[in-house]
Amino acid sequence: MKILKISTLLLFMAACNTPQAVYDYDQTVQFDQYTSYSIYSDLQTGLNQLDQDRLLNALNSKMQEKGFSRSETAGLQVNVYTQEYERDNRSRVGLGLGGGGGNVGMGVSGGIPIGKMDAYMKLTFDFVDIDKDALVWQAVVESSFDANADPEKRQKTFDKIVEKALEGYPPKK
Repeated sequence: MKILKISTLLLFMAACNTPQAVYDYDQTVQFDQYTSYSIYSDLQTGLNQLDQDRLLNALNSKMQEKGFSRSETAGLQVNVYTQEYERDNRSRVGLGLGGGGGNVGMGVSGGIPIGKMDAYMKLTFDFVDIDKDALVWQAVVESSFDANADPEKRQKTFDKIVEKALEGYPPKK
């Protein structure tokens, strides 16, 4: 029983730290027609240059794993943009006051936040058909992000984000 409780707790903790993705695509498109890609020429990711390079390294590596080749005369153009935001970490110290007697009771409680806000990043991956100039596939990935992490950990974060994004490509119809 104790092992079950520990396993459940570890699974819950792991699920909280993994990127979450949402996918959308054009249902009329035959995705097997795309074999090459290029990166949008005016890429404005919203990241600093070092993180943008980490993101593009992860993206290029994963696209090659999926059988794509990078080309200037590609069928798909990939655009990526980000949004950073903070969420309340929900860690609280509770205070309470209560009293009662007989059949009457009353209580007051509240929570005092502890710690700082959690940093998150939302990355949107757009795959655009170059000939039609139309968005054909999109992934939006949300993940926790530690701006103070060392370069190796940052690269691993971007690797996980890109892997999660491309899990949904090609879409399963």
